[in-house]
Amino acid sequence: MATSDYIIELHQAKKFFPIRPKLFRRSGSDDYLKAVNGVSFKLKQGESLGLAGESGCGKTTTGKILLKLCAMTGGSYFFKGRDITTLTAKEEIKSFRKQAQLIFQNPYDALNPRFTIYRSLLEPLIIHNLGTQQERRDMIRAVMERVNLKPAETFFEKYPHQMSGGQLQRVVLARALIVDPAFIVADEPVSMLDVSVRAGVLNLMKEITEKMDLTTVYISHDLSLIQYMCDYTAIMYLGKIVELGPSRELIAAPIHPYTKALISAVPIPDPDVANEAVNISNNVPSPINLPPGCIFQDRCPVVTQLCRQEEPVFSEVAAGHRVACHQAET
Repeated sequence: MATSDYIIELHQAKKFFPIRPKLFRRSGSDDYLKAVNGVSFKLKQGESLGLAGESGCGKTTTGKILLKLCAMTGGSYFFKGRDITTLTAKEEIKSFRKQAQLIFQNPYDALNPRFTIYRSLLEPLIIHNLGTQQERRDMIRAVMERVNLKPAETFFEKYPHQMSGGQLQRVVLARALIVDPAFIVADEPVSMLDVSVRAGVLNLMKEITEKMDLTTVYISHDLSLIQYMCDYTAIMYLGKIVELGPSRELIAAPIHPYTKALISAVPIPDPDVANEAVNISNNVPSPINLPPGCIFQDRCPVVTQLCRQEEPVFSEVAAGHRVACHQAET
């Protein structure tokens, strides 16, 4: 049962993609790619969560579920206490989309090259029927100044190819903010930008989301980015969350072997500090036919017979810190 205390409530969310049967092979009930396989978490207003993990672990698919860009195979999803999976009316879905916005990974692909910057920012106002002509112009000017594109009028008639990557990402951020959302998913928001401008864009996003009290989900491979931007971190592996907790606590004292391996792979910019690597196998199991027991068993350096027989329970080991590992239970 959903409660009004939370903006986002995801319960055992699943997204399975059917696999096309091969020649001379009958399609069976297990012929599905399990992109998201039982993901659960809750976020209150103003809280932020980072989704981290290797490519293919289900981060982006989880983001699409949160934005209702793909239908769930199973589970439930409540937004502000309302079951989003039951929305079918066009106006209901439109109202939800106004409140839940996406910041794209590649700003060059996210903007129509034939639209001026003004026209790109005008589009969501037209779609949601917000403001008069003059009010829309004022709203566009205000949101551009909010993302530090000043003076705003000098950018109105420019096209995307006439602006830098950092400026375009600010435009994408402005387009998400202009409809006054309650929730944002940021999918690798600075991965396409030069290192020299990433810090500026991240600081701007952090300042704006805190000032607007936005609930935010960041999708990233960069654990240092997630630690800086997010209140909580969720580590995903093969469609499941294997560890979730407060960002600083989780990254400073990880419990799951997979989390330890990810953190040990991050270089430490201090030659006097030893960074002990956690060696795991490179053989990632197929997300189509997962083995019984723990999904990390084939790569885990501390695997036991119990791990191969029983799936660990995703349980709380400290306040707000949950992990799915038999070693944490002992």
